[in-house]
Amino acid sequence: MDTQNESRRLLDAEGGDEDLTGLMSEQDAYLSKVKNRNLYLATFASVLGPMSFGFVLGYSSPAIPELTSISDPRLRLNANQASWFGSIVTVGAAAGGLLGGWMVEKIGRKLSLMFCSLPFVFGFTMIIAAQNVWMLYIGRVLTGLASGVTSLVVPLYISEMAHERVRGTLGSCVQLMVVLGIMGVYLAGLYLDWRWLAICSSIPPTLLMVCMCFMPETPRFLLSQGKRREAEEALRFLRGPDAPVEWECARIEDACNEEDSRFQMSDLKDPGVYKPLMIGIMLMIFQQMTGINAIMFYAENIFEQAHFKESDLASVIVGLIQVVFTGVAALIMDRAGRKILLIISGVAMAISTTAFGVYFYLMSKNHPPTLSVLVLDIQSQAGEEPNAELAWLALASLAIFITGFALGWGPIPWLIMSEIFPYKVRGVASAVCVLTNWSMAFIITKNFQDMMSLLSSAGTFWLFASMCTANVIFTIIFIPETKGKTLEQIEAIFRGTSGP
Repeated sequence: MDTQNESRRLLDAEGGDEDLTGLMSEQDAYLSKVKNRNLYLATFASVLGPMSFGFVLGYSSPAIPELTSISDPRLRLNANQASWFGSIVTVGAAAGGLLGGWMVEKIGRKLSLMFCSLPFVFGFTMIIAAQNVWMLYIGRVLTGLASGVTSLVVPLYISEMAHERVRGTLGSCVQLMVVLGIMGVYLAGLYLDWRWLAICSSIPPTLLMVCMCFMPETPRFLLSQGKRREAEEALRFLRGPDAPVEWECARIEDACNEEDSRFQMSDLKDPGVYKPLMIGIMLMIFQQMTGINAIMFYAENIFEQAHFKESDLASVIVGLIQVVFTGVAALIMDRAGRKILLIISGVAMAISTTAFGVYFYLMSKNHPPTLSVLVLDIQSQAGEEPNAELAWLALASLAIFITGFALGWGPIPWLIMSEIFPYKVRGVASAVCVLTNWSMAFIITKNFQDMMSLLSSAGTFWLFASMCTANVIFTIIFIPETKGKTLEQIEAIFRGTSGP
């Protein structure tokens, strides 16, 4: 069958306007008939997963101060145990990334997403019922495992469902829901103790499993399994009744047929595989080396060190800034493009972390004893209030950092990860990227207190500033723009050919 002629015939037959494909490209003609309502519904259902791991990430910030001062000696955390409670979730998440890479290939995107809600709920149940510190650790590892699976599966699920006009916006909703979850747990932490907070945190994953029952598998996975009829039904659900989904189905099928069905180690010699893989890995390393997870895990303690008395309320403000500007990024992602937002984001974070380093340096001149101890041991001391100018410098620096991160380096590495890999290596390559991200998150969060002690607070933030500068240079030189391109066209860029 001549695919090009068949595609054009389908478009002409559905369009009712003989000149439609003459005035527009086939792609534009097809997209003009698409209705996005069900696509938005499927996206909303899937991003309950990222909201769940936002609750996991943010949970330690309000819970640690309670657990370090709790009356029950079996559950009371010392400084080292509190550090593990905050960071051990990333160990589970790294393992979850590997598990997710296997699951998406074996059982598909939809079932992987449904199953990952189970360790979320079991993990929070373990924390709720905890009788000793080890039960707290196990609960954190289980929720971390689910977070790792979710952070791989959801970007893939959305990128394979969405068409190119809205893929950037919908893909950015992953990070938007993460920060909504973080802000939600910060806000709930103002009113609830750590056990009730864990109960609240188990609600989003429960909703995830229920909602995903009614959503389709991705058309690309169904076609890879030889299920063309089911793929067309999924596309018809996602694109609406008026779109000639046979055209999109044929285009995806052609791209799948050009590839061998299974990943082999020899594929790493292919520039269409190793180039996007290296970009994906470096994006994940740079995202964590901005210091974002260290800042979010220990947000309240950082504010205490910055001498803000209402540190728990300040954490809520940080969460609110993240939500607002991640939402802004989602709205402009498909207009501005990925690359320019990454550059703006990196520059903003480099400036703000440098300024924050200056703040801590100046504070150390005034109060050297308070900066020589670990973050969790910081105590407010009467009569040691910073002057107003320094307090505003700290607040402004952190606000600019969070704004910058939310606009670019928060959502975009996950979005690009879901866009750049060829279908046959998508599961494996995404697993490597997720493993890299969460391993770096563990290293940063576990050693953050030691870094503050060894390098000083100022030195730690200046290290983050140097990494932000490096990520701007990396973006300019190596990262291609993926705005407005189909997944098959992006794959063709790395292969050095023209895409469909």
